[in-house]
Amino acid sequence: MGLILNILIYLYLSAGVWSIQNPWLPCQFTDEHVFTNNEGHTETRLIHREAMLQFGQKEDAPVNPNAITLLITGSKLDLRRYVEGVEEEQLECELRRYSTEGIYVRWPVMGALEYNRWFLCTLRHSRGLFTVTGFLRHPSDQPPPGEQDYRKWPPIPDREVLTTTVAMVIKTKTPSVKAGLMSQQKLHCQFDVDHKGANITVEWHWQHRGERNKLFSYTSRTGHTQGSGVGLKALATGDATYTLPLSKMSSEGTYICSVSVNPLFGNVDINLHIEEPPRVSLNVGPTFSLQEGQEQKVVCEANSYYPLDVEIVWYEQDPAASGQRVGAPLPKVLDNILLSSHKHNQDRTYSLSAFFYLKASLRQSGKQFTCSVSHHSLKVPIKKSFILNVEEPGSWMFNIVLGLIVILLVILFVMLRYLHSVRKRAVEKKPY
Repeated sequence: MGLILNILIYLYLSAGVWSIQNPWLPCQFTDEHVFTNNEGHTETRLIHREAMLQFGQKEDAPVNPNAITLLITGSKLDLRRYVEGVEEEQLECELRRYSTEGIYVRWPVMGALEYNRWFLCTLRHSRGLFTVTGFLRHPSDQPPPGEQDYRKWPPIPDREVLTTTVAMVIKTKTPSVKAGLMSQQKLHCQFDVDHKGANITVEWHWQHRGERNKLFSYTSRTGHTQGSGVGLKALATGDATYTLPLSKMSSEGTYICSVSVNPLFGNVDINLHIEEPPRVSLNVGPTFSLQEGQEQKVVCEANSYYPLDVEIVWYEQDPAASGQRVGAPLPKVLDNILLSSHKHNQDRTYSLSAFFYLKASLRQSGKQFTCSVSHHSLKVPIKKSFILNVEEPGSWMFNIVLGLIVILLVILFVMLRYLHSVRKRAVEKKPY
């Protein structure tokens, strides 16, 4: 009976919404085996193992007895609160050991021992909506190893149950940000620790293509602050959100929010991508007239976009069909399109034009020509259109003659009114 129950519970793990009421989550445990090779160099072999993140009390039986279980018992921090309401299938869970790099201090909470083994739990939303990193503390009755702990990590059996508590959490709701030029962005970062009065250091760095700069730093012990962009009142509540000044091309890169409480050091990366949509224009108006046989260069220009890749397509169709969704014939894509070379503007954006030579024929009269521009920054393409009006050669001469006649009639009318007024004034001045 117990075996059947375990099987049913295990099958249930792959379905449902993971909220604060759910006591488990399947994870991948990336174990590390550090060793010295034959040449005397240190190597690390990664081992991917099945694991379970389980919430409960000490001595609780593992939900999946065939996997490594990290049993998280009650503390001030609850990881589930940071991802509440998210469907389990949208969560990516990874567990790792965490090395304190030879720093051994007693964690200042009730019941803590002199030495702890640490694990890192990272929860990511599959669509990039957030990243949460939790530090899990497993008290050990063994003395510190006396050297870098990763060199003497004890092996973890496949069915091991490790009782832990959450000691520190760091989260971002903006793992990836797309920003337009001259826009202001808020890069989210929040943190929490399981005890009061912790000596916390918060830093923000920017790095891109090998360059790294410190943007902000704060130490709670001294209250010393360097840089700007983070509100000190917000920091007191665990909000380390960084306000980015008006974005420029040079703003692109990775922003790193790091929080350290000895011996823990956690960080979240936020990738900022500059995306500037193109400004699209045509060199002709919405209605364009040509004489049959006349040729005109028609240009569609995409200006000031970033990044580089852009697609420009010209096509021809009946205007009546452009508004139909069902049963309308497909537009005809023009294949005689020429592209200019990419122009690199002073603000580091790009411009490109796609043009063709339109030789007017009567069968094309009334047709709609559309330029469609697609780019990373656009959810839907930008479209600019014009309707071609083609006239026979004779009609042009008729229009010219008609225009001249109208002009002459206007001139004649003005002159007659002028002569009439002159004659009238002369009559009025004549003595009787």
